[in-house]
Amino acid sequence: MKTVAIQGVEGAYHEIAAREYFREKGEEIAILPCDQFKDVIAAVKKDPNIIGIMAIENTIAGSLLQNHELIRESDLTVIGEEKIRISHSFAALAGETMETIKEVNSHPIALMQCANFLNTLPNVKIVEEEDTALSAKKIAQKKWKGHAAICSRYAAELYGLTILEEGVETNKRNFTRFLLIANRWLAEELVADTEISKSSVVFNLPHTEGSLSKVLTILSFYDINLTKIQSLPILGREWEYLFYVDLTFKNLLKYKQGLDAVRPLTKDFKILGEYTETKMKE
Repeated sequence: MKTVAIQGVEGAYHEIAAREYFREKGEEIAILPCDQFKDVIAAVKKDPNIIGIMAIENTIAGSLLQNHELIRESDLTVIGEEKIRISHSFAALAGETMETIKEVNSHPIALMQCANFLNTLPNVKIVEEEDTALSAKKIAQKKWKGHAAICSRYAAELYGLTILEEGVETNKRNFTRFLLIANRWLAEELVADTEISKSSVVFNLPHTEGSLSKVLTILSFYDINLTKIQSLPILGREWEYLFYVDLTFKNLLKYKQGLDAVRPLTKDFKILGEYTETKMKE
């Protein structure tokens, strides 16, 4: 059984994504909760048998920029991705009703994603917590009457809360993409027999006219599709940027030829991982 390090407590969306990823492979997993994303990285680096999972982007909140950098600096390898729909539930202790709730607890992004619903509760205090599932856990363990958590259905059921309202997110097209990471030797083993159709790379570009355009043109020539590009400033190097790019392809040989062609045009080119593209699920 594999162990997967997640940010948050059991019941977090990271756990849901991890279980979904390995369920499709017919595998059960054990969960290692971590307080922060940097702790996920530390856990994977400390024990080479542990796999990590980290949210990298959300269709509403955008990219988690710090996680791009954490993965690049860690020297760990991306071995896969998982995309799940984020559906928030409004949960409280048994016996509570919408009328008895005086305070709502959740992660600030979850609260933002449920703004329209929360606007229907004008007399309820909104309190930010570290994690959606942790909010549910605290209410259950401390028996907080008058409190409700915005969390997953899974977290509510795990901690024995009653769901007062489901699907309270404002935008139903709310999806999060997660990356799975591992030590290099384990990564090679895990992806050895898989169909490689996607990669995550990062590079810097010289200050010359059309430098990015040239790279994109070459990638297009080799039938490599760019599905995401994210730029981040390089600390201590004014007006210089790292470009985090996700690529998809059907022909592995042409993909490798394309990378060979663009490397001379870039600086600090690094492949963060090569893996199987995951299709979006409803």
